[in-house]
Amino acid sequence: MKKAEKILNFLEKRYGKDVERSHLRNRDIFKLLIETVLSQRTRGENSWKAAEQLFAVADTPEKILKLPMKKLQKLIRVSGPYRQKAKRIKETSKIILEKYNGKVPSNREELMAIPGIGYKTSAIVLMYGFNKPIIAIDTHCNRIPKRLGLVDKKANVEEVREKLESIFPKNKWYLINYTLISFGREICKPINPQCDSYPCTFRYFCRAYKTKDFKI
Repeated sequence: MKKAEKILNFLEKRYGKDVERSHLRNRDIFKLLIETVLSQRTRGENSWKAAEQLFAVADTPEKILKLPMKKLQKLIRVSGPYRQKAKRIKETSKIILEKYNGKVPSNREELMAIPGIGYKTSAIVLMYGFNKPIIAIDTHCNRIPKRLGLVDKKANVEEVREKLESIFPKNKWYLINYTLISFGREICKPINPQCDSYPCTFRYFCRAYKTKDFKI
């Protein structure tokens, strides 16, 4: 059995059922976009709380634009760099409303033309919002393939995405982001990965485990 097949079989078996229950799936696409902006450089629980507080008051581009900046900042304060995010959310809402008539574009180039929308955010919106086949690369999805030896340690996030999309079946791409995040939180942690205490089923071919180099 090939390495990629072993990885996919394990991830799907252990975490696959949780994918359909993900809070990101089947969401209003504009809210998904804003929630993903809020998730940048912060922990998941903090971005979810910020999104919940914001959407209870304003959940459309029109309503967000009407919010005073200080009130918006207060609502999302828990999400980390809230001043920068508040400004970005206002800009995004204005562009979505004025340029796209309140509808989030389904084209990656158009999404990434919006200030603050990069590779990860655009991919998440396309994948979870529009059900388009693409693998979103977050910190876990970037770290784990490099540790396992699937991609070069110096590869950028787009190179990681392209490699993963080349080795996993297209009809399974929707699993990769969510299951690698789950695997990264439970086992292949950024610090003190649980290679032996778990034990990790990938350690027999994992480059990081063999070299004891986990600095990725």
